[in-house]
Amino acid sequence: MAARGVGGGVAVERVFIGAGCNRIVNNVSWSPSGLVAFGAQNAVAIFSPESAQILATLPGHKAVVNCTQWLPTNKDAIKVQDMERHYLLSGSADGVIMIWEIHPKKREWSHMLQVPEMHKRGVTCLTGMMISDVTAIFASTSSDGVVLIWKIVFSSTVGGKCNVSCLDSLSVGSKPMVALSVAALPGNKSHAILAMGGLDLKVHIYFGDQTGKFTHACELKGHADWIRSLDFSLPVILDSEKHNLFLVSSSQDKTIRIWKMAAHALSSGSPIQSRKEDIGLTSYIEGPIFVAGSSSYQVSLESLLVGHEDWVYSVEWQPPSLINGTNCHQPMSILSASMDKTMMIWRPEKTTGIWLNVVTVGELSHSALGFYGGHWAPDGQSILAHGYGGSFHLWRNAGLDYENWQPQKVPSGHFASVSDLTWAKSGKYLLSVSHDQTARVFAPWRIEETSGDKVSWHEIARPQVHGHDINCVTFIQGAGNHRFVSGADEKVARVFEAPLSFLKTLHHAMSQNNFYDFHEQVQVLGANMSALGLSQKPIYMHTVNESPASLHNDGADSLETIPDAVPTVLTEPPVEEQLAWHTLWPETHKLYGHGNELFSLCCDHEGKLIASSCKAQTATVAEIWLWEVGSWKAIGRLHSHSLTVTQLEFSHDDAFLLAVSRDRQFSVFSISKTGDEVIHQLIAKQEAHKRIIWACSWNPFSHDFATGSRDKTVKVWSVNKEASSVDLLATLPQFRDSVTALSWVGRDQSCNAGFLAIGMDNGLIELWSLSGGRVAEINDMGTSPFTAVCAIRFDPLLCHVSTVHRLRWRNPDFGDTKTLQLASCGADQCVRVFEVSGQ
Repeated sequence: MAARGVGGGVAVERVFIGAGCNRIVNNVSWSPSGLVAFGAQNAVAIFSPESAQILATLPGHKAVVNCTQWLPTNKDAIKVQDMERHYLLSGSADGVIMIWEIHPKKREWSHMLQVPEMHKRGVTCLTGMMISDVTAIFASTSSDGVVLIWKIVFSSTVGGKCNVSCLDSLSVGSKPMVALSVAALPGNKSHAILAMGGLDLKVHIYFGDQTGKFTHACELKGHADWIRSLDFSLPVILDSEKHNLFLVSSSQDKTIRIWKMAAHALSSGSPIQSRKEDIGLTSYIEGPIFVAGSSSYQVSLESLLVGHEDWVYSVEWQPPSLINGTNCHQPMSILSASMDKTMMIWRPEKTTGIWLNVVTVGELSHSALGFYGGHWAPDGQSILAHGYGGSFHLWRNAGLDYENWQPQKVPSGHFASVSDLTWAKSGKYLLSVSHDQTARVFAPWRIEETSGDKVSWHEIARPQVHGHDINCVTFIQGAGNHRFVSGADEKVARVFEAPLSFLKTLHHAMSQNNFYDFHEQVQVLGANMSALGLSQKPIYMHTVNESPASLHNDGADSLETIPDAVPTVLTEPPVEEQLAWHTLWPETHKLYGHGNELFSLCCDHEGKLIASSCKAQTATVAEIWLWEVGSWKAIGRLHSHSLTVTQLEFSHDDAFLLAVSRDRQFSVFSISKTGDEVIHQLIAKQEAHKRIIWACSWNPFSHDFATGSRDKTVKVWSVNKEASSVDLLATLPQFRDSVTALSWVGRDQSCNAGFLAIGMDNGLIELWSLSGGRVAEINDMGTSPFTAVCAIRFDPLLCHVSTVHRLRWRNPDFGDTKTLQLASCGADQCVRVFEVSGQ
C-alpha cells in the first residue's frame, strides 16, 4: 500500500510490518479467501499465510481488540463462491464492535461502520453466518452479562452503506458467556440455533427466526469447569437418518464433548419415543428434547474426548468441502487447541465410530506456554495456532498417501509495546526491543527464484530473552563484530555480541559470498540461558562436539538445569520454535551504575562511547553516564537535568552530545577525545518547550538539531560556530498531537537538505523537507534561508494506531541511494519499515 504527498513528488510504500497477536482467546479468524485476521493491540491486523507477511493493520479501535470474525465464514462455502467483497467483524475491550469491508483479490480494505454501542464492557466473542449474499446475522457476548443478536444488510454496491439492527438482547445473569456459535437448523433454514457457554459450566441452546426473538430451548450439562469454545457443524447425514447437527464444546476441565442434535417429527399427544435399540459402543447418552417451530430435536452426548492435559481453549470443525460445486460435505474432523502446548485433530474410527486423536502437533519445549486458539485453513490442509507468547504456529499437511504435518513460516513480532529500535551498523537488519522482554532481529531475506530474486522481511533471530521489560537499545558502531547494548527495568545495561550461528544466518539471508573473509575469528557459536535466567552464557565451538551428558555432569543441581539451546544456522526464514531458543546471543558485559530503570542509550559514530540515562526525579539520579567501549568503564557522569533524560544522541561528527528531558530542557555537551581521556563540557542548556521533550535528532550535515515535545511542537536549533550557545532556527507549525519521535536524514549536502520524520502520540507519521540555514561555503553566499515544508503525511492505514516510540532512518549509504528506508516502532506492538522515494 502506498501513499503520495499532495503536490510533491514524494511517495511512501510500506515494506514490512512485524507484530505479535494479542494473547486473548477468540482473537484470530481465518477467512474463506485465505486471509487471517487478528488483534494486535488496538489494531485489526490482516496477514497472508501464503506469504507469511502482515498485509495491513486497520485503525479505529480505541482499546485492545479481543475478537475477530469473518463474514462469510468458512462454513458458508456455497454462498461465498461469487462474493468479491468479504466483511470482518472486530470487538474490543471497551465494548465497541466494528465492521470492515475487505476485497481479498484487490487487497483493499476500508472501515464500514461502528455498530451502535450497546455492550457496557469488553466484547469477548463474536459468531455469525451469512443468510444470503447481502444479509447476515451475528451474535456478540460481553463480560457485562448480555448476549446480543444482530442482523446486517450489506450494500449491493462497493463502498455503500450497510444497515445493522439489533434483533434481540439476552441477559445471562452474573456469570457471563465467553463462547458462542450460531447455525441454521437442519431442515428448517428459516430458524437459527445459537449455543452459548461460559462461567456457569452449562451450554445454553437458543433458537429463533432470522428476524425475531430468540427463545431458550434447553441446557446441556456435563462440563466441570468454564466452557471456552463452541462450534456447530453443518448438517450431517448419518445412514438413513435425517440431517443431524453436531455441536462441539471444550472446557477448562480439559475435556471436549460432542453433542448430537437429531431431528424428530412431532406426533400429536404422544411423547417422543427414545431410541433403545443399537446398544453398543456407538450408542449415545440421551439428553433433552427441544422444540423449534414445527420440528423437535433430540440432543444427546455423542462422544467425550479426553487427551489434553490442560485447559482446552478452542475447538473447531473442519471447514466443509464442495462436491461438484453445489453440495457441501461436512468432514467429521475436529481441531482442538490447548494450553498444554498441543493441537489435536480428532476423527471417528471407521469401524467402531469411536472418536480418536489422529494427529498431534506442537509438543513445544519450554519456549512456549500453550495455545489460546486453533484454526483450520479453508481447504483443511493447514492448521494455525496462536500462543501465549503472541506467536503464530502453522502446520501444513505435506503428505500424499498419509498425513505429514510440517511447520510453516508465519509472521511474528512483539506482543507488547515496542520501546526502541535501531539499525545495525551495516544497515543489513533491524533490532527492536520491547516490554515483552525480548530483543528481535528483523531482516530482508533474499530468495532466488526462476522469476528473479524475491525479498521479504522476516524475524531471523531473538538475541535477548530477558526477565525485565526492555526500554532502550543501541548498536555499537565502528569496526568489529556486531554488538549491541540494551537497557531494561533492572537498572543494568547489558552488552551482547553476535555469535557465529547468527553471522552465518545473515549470510544466507543476504545471499552473499564474501562471508568467511572476516568472521573466522568468531569462536562463539551461540548462547544458552543460565539456570535462573539471569544471563545468556556463550556456547563455544569446541564444546559443540561433546556429548550432551558431558555438558550436564558438572555437579549442578538437576532441578536448576534447563534444556540446552542448540545454536542454529538458518538457511530459510525460521519458525517460532527455532527463534525462541536457538538464536540467542551471548552476553559479554554488564554495566552497573544507574540507580533506577534505564530509559535511554546511544553510541557515538566511532564506536568508542556509550551514553546512558535512567528514570529520575532528582538531579543526582538524572545524570548521564558515559561508558568506554571495550573496557566498559564509566568514564564520565554528566550533570544537567533534574528529571528523566528521555533521549540522547551524538552529533554525526561526535563533537556534541545532545540530551532532552522531562524537565522541558535540552542540554548540549561538547565531547573531545585526547588519547585515552574524554573531556566533556556543558555548552548550552535551555528550556525549549512548555511540556516534556520526548525526542531529538541531529542534522547529518551540520550542527543543527530538532526537538519534539508533548506541547505538539517541533523546533529546529543550531549550535553556533564558536560552540558557545544554541540559536533557534525555526518552529514548525503546531501538530495535531504530541510529538514523540524524530529522525533526520540527509539528502543533499550542498544545500543542507534532508527529511525530518516526525512521529506522534496518535500513531501518525509525517515527513518534512528541511533545507538551508547554514553558512554556504561556496562563493561566499552567506547564510541561506532555512525552509521547512511538509513533504507527506502518511496514510493512517500505513501508520501505527497508538504512540510512535522511535523512528530510525536506514543508513542511506547502504543499498539503493534513490530510495530511503524508515523504520518505526510503537505502543501498538508493531515494527514497521517504509520506503520513501521521490524528490
